[in-house]
Amino acid sequence: MRCFSDYMEQTAVPTSRARHGLARRLLRMFAVRETGILLALLIICAFLSFATTGFLALRNLLNIGRQISLLGVMAIGMTFVLITREVDLSVGSIYAFSGLTTGILLVKGWLLQPALLLGLVIGAAIGFVNGLLSTYGKLPSFIATLGMLSVVRGSALLMTDGQPVTVNTSQGGRSDVIEQFYFLGQGHLFNIVPMLLVIFIAVALASWWLLSRTVFGFRVYAVGGSEKAARLSGIQVFHTKILTFMLMGLLSGFAGILSLAFLPSGQAGRTGVGLELDVIAAAIVGGASLSGGEGTILGTVLGVLIIGVLRNGLVLLGISPFWQTTIIGLVIIFAVALDKWTENRRLK
Repeated sequence: MRCFSDYMEQTAVPTSRARHGLARRLLRMFAVRETGILLALLIICAFLSFATTGFLALRNLLNIGRQISLLGVMAIGMTFVLITREVDLSVGSIYAFSGLTTGILLVKGWLLQPALLLGLVIGAAIGFVNGLLSTYGKLPSFIATLGMLSVVRGSALLMTDGQPVTVNTSQGGRSDVIEQFYFLGQGHLFNIVPMLLVIFIAVALASWWLLSRTVFGFRVYAVGGSEKAARLSGIQVFHTKILTFMLMGLLSGFAGILSLAFLPSGQAGRTGVGLELDVIAAAIVGGASLSGGEGTILGTVLGVLIIGVLRNGLVLLGISPFWQTTIIGLVIIFAVALDKWTENRRLK
């Protein structure tokens, strides 16, 4: 009996330590912001799966993936900008200008690759100007990009003379090129997965690698954490910020091009209007901090999914569009409030 009791005492200690170790690991896991966002997403999905009949249908889930793709591509770019403690309000205008420019070139008979390349270069160039104004120009990024929002939107109106741009063979262009262009926005991989979703996943994976596994990603976090410390460590703060603005412009232009490929008609005065608010909201819901230094690609993807699932679920529930806007706004307010609350907790 004594031997048995001694054995039990000896084995109880490691078992107790293992339990405490497991508890600590669980606490650390739940302390990670992305875990909380994932739990919120799972709760919403669980509720909608019981409250509606078609939410978990494969077609509906793929539609959600397609619907969030363009917002997701832009929100990923905004994540880089927010981490550096900046913001870009011109993304909706870049979205329109790059997409409409590419469409006009295709209608005029350009090949797909040069037209796409020029559209992307235009987006990156506008981002470069935003970066210059916000760094060497000493302007707050809020003001600089707000001004560029109007400049770029006005340029799009001048370029199109306020008329819609429609990409189809009746307007001109090569039929084979336009079909290739349509495939980017309307096609399906293996006749199942929307190409927009495939592109979003590819952009997310590439951006995750860039932010998490490269020197550039380290510099982005360092600049957002403390510009002074980043300068002392030899990081070129202005150059890093300019590159994030260029990446934001590039992805905004790319999303605008994909949007025109999905719905091959757009108008400079309407396309992308107000989109910047959704983009910023998605990144913040995903955990990117307005104070800089925080944010991940995984968190942004989860934030975009939450907004997309909410919108889809509210439609399936038959809720009025006016209430849908109100509910999404309340979710954004809650996310920002939670961000500030957790920030204050960390400072204490």
